[in-house]
Amino acid sequence: MACAVTGLERLARALEAGQPLPELATDPWERLRTGRLGLVTNPSAITRDAVPAPEALVAAGARLALLFGPEHGVRGDAPDGQPVPSEVDPRLGVPVISLYGESHRPPIEALSALDAVLFDLQDVGVRFYTYSTTLSYVMEAAAEAAIPVVILDRPNPIGGIAIEGPRLEPEHASFVGRFPTPIRHGLTIGELGRLFHRLGAGAEPHVVRCEGWTRRQYWRATGLPWAPPSPNMPTPETAIVYPGTCLLEGTNVSEGRGTALPFEQFGAPWLDASEVAAALQAMELPGARFRPTYFRPTASKHAGATCQGAQIHVIDPEQFRPTLVGLAVLAVLRRAPQFEWRSRLATDPATGEVRRYAIDRLAGTARVREAIDAGADPAAIAASWAEEERSFRDMVRGLWLYPTEPGCSA
Repeated sequence: MACAVTGLERLARALEAGQPLPELATDPWERLRTGRLGLVTNPSAITRDAVPAPEALVAAGARLALLFGPEHGVRGDAPDGQPVPSEVDPRLGVPVISLYGESHRPPIEALSALDAVLFDLQDVGVRFYTYSTTLSYVMEAAAEAAIPVVILDRPNPIGGIAIEGPRLEPEHASFVGRFPTPIRHGLTIGELGRLFHRLGAGAEPHVVRCEGWTRRQYWRATGLPWAPPSPNMPTPETAIVYPGTCLLEGTNVSEGRGTALPFEQFGAPWLDASEVAAALQAMELPGARFRPTYFRPTASKHAGATCQGAQIHVIDPEQFRPTLVGLAVLAVLRRAPQFEWRSRLATDPATGEVRRYAIDRLAGTARVREAIDAGADPAAIAASWAEEERSFRDMVRGLWLYPTEPGCSA
């Protein structure tokens, strides 16, 4: 029976009962119980009864003095990449400081007026989802302001076992990836915070753990309601394909934004849907099936134009390898004469003018683009990451907070 309980609910219950949680020492427990608190959040942070985190914490007696909004804003309504202004929250009447506007880092003077900062966002288990970078910036700023960070943990919706993809190389670090993790890292947001501390980002955060979640569970097994953590992550099934199809953001092919199936379907006006689907189906990729699809995006790439492409159907999530599927999709699309990698010219102080490719930032390396351009077999490309995946697993296993075996403790 599903029995997952989030860190938010555990903390709210503890505050209501006046009973400290075992993973919270006297400090920060007393700060959480009586102090002025900040909260980094958005609509993905809800209780089992769909109560938003700010309201749930205030009802439990927390003194929320500030809210901080990540990409898409504290209400979750801003499109990807669009700056979000600071404001006053109309529900609670407290100031909201944007962490996706003029700066991606919380101002030290704002944090210095707090006793602790809480972090509650639903991550999706993928390096280039920007909430993890926001966490690292919050940890660094909080350390400078000498206040603790308390992460209210949530399950990884695509499981905590599989690790996939190349580790990010330092020259490709950006807001869509700061640290040398694989594309699919297999960690919860709380475990990522512990990793970021080890890699030099601020003091070690306090993690209020989930109860009842095990690493083999995908979201549907948790029994928790899904609130989209961003406008183009409408369902847990979107998160399953996202580690692979988000790579299409680095191309001139639509990744399905502006449709009902973002990241689950892709296409362009100059593709042949039957040919694309047949080519992918012939690869016999584990856990996946493909069908021809036609769609007309209302926003983003090819808005208003009829696109042809394919929809990915995940038949077996545990067998499905999203990064391998992403490589296969890129390999098939690369055959089209109209295919392009999205890029821009930039000035490098050492080498002069160079071309920067969006795919390299997403993949964390230029090797993916170069291998696809060279016509390499997608399975061979994925196999080349095995040692990087193994070494990362060895590095983070000691940071895991949850067991791998089925069962629950709640």
